[in-house]
Amino acid sequence: MLRLVLAVCLLLHGGPAPTRDSRDTVGYWSRERIVNARPADLLPFPRLDVAPPDSAPPEVPLGYGARRTVPGRKVLTPGGDRLGYSLVARPYTGAHRLAGILLSHDPVAGTDIACGAAVIRSRSRSLVLTAAHCLYAGGRPLSHVAFLPAYNSLDAGRSSRGVWPAVRVWVPRRWRERPYSPEQLPYDFGVAGVMRGDKLLEEVTGPGLRPLLTPRRSAVRGLELLGYPVGRSYPGTDMYRCLGDAVDGGAAGPGVLVTHNCQAANGTSGGPAVRAGVVAGVVSSSSPLREPAGFTVLTRLTPRPFGRLLARADHVMRH
Repeated sequence: MLRLVLAVCLLLHGGPAPTRDSRDTVGYWSRERIVNARPADLLPFPRLDVAPPDSAPPEVPLGYGARRTVPGRKVLTPGGDRLGYSLVARPYTGAHRLAGILLSHDPVAGTDIACGAAVIRSRSRSLVLTAAHCLYAGGRPLSHVAFLPAYNSLDAGRSSRGVWPAVRVWVPRRWRERPYSPEQLPYDFGVAGVMRGDKLLEEVTGPGLRPLLTPRRSAVRGLELLGYPVGRSYPGTDMYRCLGDAVDGGAAGPGVLVTHNCQAANGTSGGPAVRAGVVAGVVSSSSPLREPAGFTVLTRLTPRPFGRLLARADHVMRH
């Protein structure tokens, strides 16, 4: 009863939400559960004031009934496919070794869920960045949250760098307390504090990505979106990347970033948008796959509210 009261108080006052015992979480994620986790759905198509790309040519068949959703001239990724993505070569290096999959369990739906995530640099050396909808669903926290850095198909259901259970998670108060609407997209970010024995996460992965905090209405060029898409040509067990330039999406509040060079697929939720060792946002939403000029919506990292949430999480994990 005392634990329940403390948990409720923490939630009401915007503090971290306690997760299940870390040993229980590690034991929960068997190889079978890791491999069979369902990719998280991207958030519903946002009706935002997004500047459209230049007039696009008609869709071009690519075989097996697939059609290009990002016009060929918009694809910046070498070898990019119909969504603008290409497979990341192994072994993962640089920012690629800091990204991975984030697993969780929805106790209400009874499903296991897979998202993207990345190590974010902090004094605690124990923080992981992802999307809020990968940590909370329908206003309730997901359970058995765990991070598998640099995960790939050669790991056969178990990360070579280990399963890192979350001991605390943080998402914006308004994400927890308000029903989903497109106006929530600027707040679709979350941080998980992870621990594994006496090791710190950044001792294993190397220094995390530095947060690039950008103001509303600013553009960010030269981004690389990382994630684990699932679909027609995507196994969900290997990392893919897409290069893109992002502009302001015109949303209220902190705003969002939009790139017309990539079309995110299910499974990429929470994946980082990186550039030269920094992370500028996380994958949140995208236009419907049937549209011929697809785009991806990124939740922008801003001084407020993201910077404050990150500082709070770092403080808690250090004390």
